[in-house]
Amino acid sequence: MNVHNKYSFAGLITNAVCCLVLVIAVLNNANAAPCFDNPQRAYEYLLAQEKSAIQARDQKMININRASEGELVSLHGIGSSKAQAIILYREMFGDFKTVDELAKVKGIGAKTIEKNRGRLSVQD
Repeated sequence: MNVHNKYSFAGLITNAVCCLVLVIAVLNNANAAPCFDNPQRAYEYLLAQEKSAIQARDQKMININRASEGELVSLHGIGSSKAQAIILYREMFGDFKTVDELAKVKGIGAKTIEKNRGRLSVQD
């Protein structure tokens, strides 16, 4: 390989790396939060983002026969101990046939089921 080809190849690699860095920067900035001219607008933006995340979480369907503890605690009125009780119940007695059978788990009543009925399922 002569000197001219060696430097041409190095230049080609340098250009390729620069292009890759530029593409990565553009893709990362596509998901970046916008800049704000005052703190109040930034605060309102963050509140709106948090509200959207909570709404998305509150609308997600939960299959009570497959849900993890983390998924179960996203339900209204279900904390860690009740989530663990649900998991223990289904391990001992098998899958729930209906959403209403959730009331067989100690500490879970009809009101809790009704508050969450729109998000509960027993099948995928």
